[in-house]
This record gives sequence, C-alpha cells and structure tokens, in this order.
Amino acid sequence: MFSFSLHHQDGFARAGTLVTPHGIIETPIFMPVGTQATVKWITADQVLSTGAQIMLSNTYHLYLRPGAEVVEHFGWLHSFMDIPIPILTDSGGFQVFSLGQTAWGGFKNKEKLVKITEDGVEFRSYRDGSKHFFTPERVMDIQSSLGADIIMAFDECAPGCSSESYARAAMERTHRWALRSYSQWKINEWIRKEAWLYPQTLFPIIQWVVYNHLREESCHFLSKLDTTGIAIWGLSVGESKEDMYRILDTLAPILPREKPRYLMWVGTPEDVVEWIARGIDMFDCVLPTRLWRHWEVFSSFGNVKITNEKYKLSHEHIPMIPWFETNISRRYSLGYLRHLMNVGESLGWTLLSLHNMEYLITLAKEARKSILQGQFQSFREEFWKHYPSIDGIPH
Repeated sequence: MFSFSLHHQDGFARAGTLVTPHGIIETPIFMPVGTQATVKWITADQVLSTGAQIMLSNTYHLYLRPGAEVVEHFGWLHSFMDIPIPILTDSGGFQVFSLGQTAWGGFKNKEKLVKITEDGVEFRSYRDGSKHFFTPERVMDIQSSLGADIIMAFDECAPGCSSESYARAAMERTHRWALRSYSQWKINEWIRKEAWLYPQTLFPIIQWVVYNHLREESCHFLSKLDTTGIAIWGLSVGESKEDMYRILDTLAPILPREKPRYLMWVGTPEDVVEWIARGIDMFDCVLPTRLWRHWEVFSSFGNVKITNEKYKLSHEHIPMIPWFETNISRRYSLGYLRHLMNVGESLGWTLLSLHNMEYLITLAKEARKSILQGQFQSFREEFWKHYPSIDGIPH
C-alpha cells in the first residue's frame, strides 16, 4: 500500500507521488507539525484548509502524554485527532537528547539526564523527572501503537559540535539501531497484517552533523535497507545553515532516486525553495506556528513585523506576489492583524500560523508545477528576485 513514483526531474528538483493507506501525497510537500496530536492554535479542519496532504506528530511527547496505549485505545492517531490525511511520526530521538537535558519544576538538576548504551537510551522526562528507557524495538512498538503511516527508525542525535570520532561512533551505533528498528518494524507489520490493520512504512535517518564523508557513508548504508523512503536530519543540533547547504549539495547526487527524501525540521520560505533545488521531497518545521512569538509573519518579500507602528492604520494585506496569496493574506488587513497581536488575542496567533503554513504549502505546490513544466530554475530565480538575499545561501 506504499509506493513512490517520480514523474519528472529538473536538475536535482523532483516531482513525485507517494501513495499511503490514508491518501496520496504529491511531492515536493511541506508538512505541518502537530507535536502533541494537534497543530498549535489550529483545528483539524483549518489544517486541511491550508492544502496540507500530510502532517506530523511527535513520538516522545505522545509517549509521555497521553501515552501510546491511550492513543491506540481511541483508534490510533487518525481517529484520535479526527483527521483523514496521512500522518508521520518521528522517532523521539531528538527530544530524548535535547529535552533530557532540560530541568523540570523550574530547577536545573545536575545529574546527567541522558545515558546512552548499545541497547538504547535512558532519559528523564522533562515534565516530572521520571526515568524512561528507549530502545529501537520499543520505539517501533510505540509508533505502531500511535498508528502513523510513516514512522522513523530510532537514532542517536549527535550534537552539531561533535568531534569526528564521536560522530562516527554515533553513526555506527545508529546504523546498528536502524537494523534493529527494521527487524522490529517487520515483526510489527506481520502482527498488524494478522489483525487486519493498515501497514506502516519505515524511514531510516541520515545524520552525522557537519562531516560530508560521514553523511555519504551513512547515506550508502541506509539506502540499502528495503524501506519506502529515507530521512535526513536538518539543523536542530547546532549545524549552521551554510553547513546544511554544503551537506545537501554532497548528498543530492547519491541519494536513492527511487525513494522519497525527507529533510527534518527545517522550514523557512528560502529553505523550501533551496531544499527542493537539492532534491528534497518532504520537509517539516514548527516555525510557522512559532513565528508569531516574534510578532512576525512570512511574506514574499521577507518576514513582516506585524506589530510595527506603521501598520496601525494600514488597509494593506500581507504582501504576497500573485499565486502565493493565502486565505489570510487575501482577507485580513495588516491593521487588523496588528490589533489582534497587540491585544494578545489568540485569534491573531491562529491567523498568522495559518498564513505561514499555507504559504509554505503553496510554495512547494507551485515549485512542483514548475518542475513538471521543466521551469524550476525560472521559478527559483523569480522567488529570489523578490525575496531578500540571505548571506550563506548559495542559489
């Protein structure tokens, strides 16, 4: 019930179709993030109104609350959230390594909060300090209980500042964990088939921070696994954006052509365009629903500071070039959006989040059209003609 078809390639940019049990996904695609089984401030119907074809949820957070068994009790994530589109869950690896170092109860605990062994990872909950242990097998079981369509292999999320020797050790351990994840996924698939449940597909994850040769080595190793797709870790562990572009330039020629490529946790307008140019098919980021904290919103001409005094009496809308307007940018004035943000109305957070999500989804959709027409480079040039130049981004 899973298949990927590549329809056209323009340079490294690709247009394809990924078939899943809960629907067909046209790539390239931006995927909204529903960390705790909800996209923050957004209802399921509003998510669908943006044109979203797939969304994410987070294994770590759902494991802690409400618990995978609770989600399973309600008929898995699709029924729990009442959303019909495909769902992807991450492995929880990033949260284990990042939030495991976070204090609970407002106090910094000096105890080492994450312990890595060959078997798995012991960590403390960022909520109450309780101890937990994730193995590759356990993470596969949790994701089976959550019921996503696409699940991630468990990995060690090495910090961006890791030495080459540590990065290699973490890579080799994650390769062993990927094989264990694969074996447990196959067992769970047999169990799901016997229970007449829809199947899941597994994506392993390429990491290894800023070292090109390690990324290449990991790509070759993980591409050999019999999985539908492959994932690439992004910028969440300390790498610079310049490093990420360099790494993707290295990986673009060697990533498996027949598999969808998912770049994790990156998502600004310039990212969407430039990742697509480097052969990425799927990407996600929480930024669209977090940018409002800085009183900002995406536009075709760079980010707009909504609370700027000059917008107080403005009848103008969020500035967008033709074909990229969103439901929000067409309807609401900057003056009204500024008012909502200034008075702390949650509707403002919702409207800005909806606009940001729809813009990235539309950007990917228009990029797809240009690839199918063999016009992606013109599309890319047109984007950069309006968007402010950003240092460190080769385009």
